[in-house]
Amino acid sequence: MKKYIIAIAIVFGTGAVVNSTLQSCSTLATSDLGLAVIKRVLLGGINKGMSIYGNRDAFLQNNLVDKALPKELRDINNTLEKIAPSLVAKEREYIADAAVYTVNISRPILENAVNSLNAQDVTRIIQGEKGTATLILKEKTSQQLVAAIAPKVEQELNKYGIVKTINTALSGSNLLGSLLGGNKSNVNAGGLSMLASEQIVNGLFNIIEDHEKQNSASLLGPLGK
Repeated sequence: MKKYIIAIAIVFGTGAVVNSTLQSCSTLATSDLGLAVIKRVLLGGINKGMSIYGNRDAFLQNNLVDKALPKELRDINNTLEKIAPSLVAKEREYIADAAVYTVNISRPILENAVNSLNAQDVTRIIQGEKGTATLILKEKTSQQLVAAIAPKVEQELNKYGIVKTINTALSGSNLLGSLLGGNKSNVNAGGLSMLASEQIVNGLFNIIEDHEKQNSASLLGPLGK
């Protein structure tokens, strides 16, 4: 609890210290001041994520995005590495290109969710571990984000013909066809775009969570908290 009281004081100046210390933790948790700090942190993480997603090279080089790769897609890439390594690089590049087109779709959904945080959400964040704010944001928006961006991701991947190329390279692979909902020799386009959409969304939350944790550490570090 103390970590958030200190953070609020630092963010809003010494004038807030006197007032904050006079409030109980429960009052502070639902106050406009506490909510403003949480919104600032989350919106900062969203802006960071949108900046990375808007830059193809930044997306490709971000390890938090890579960590979000679904297991099924990672299995596909591991198999492709043995057959056509260059195709894995192309697939990653095409997903990065598709991610650029999702920025304007994802941003308003995330920002609306942040602005609609309620007292119950704030209390949970104040009482929780670092990363709880991002967790709540993910709970509120993850499914909506995947559903919103999947059509655009599929459109972009189809434009590049990546699914057809993968099918040619993996002809006869029972494992990969079943993973993506195709028959024993074909990868389903919707399955690939859905996995790519999940990576894009989960990678974004990884970036927001990292920003939340880094921001907390930078505020509290000098005080040894």
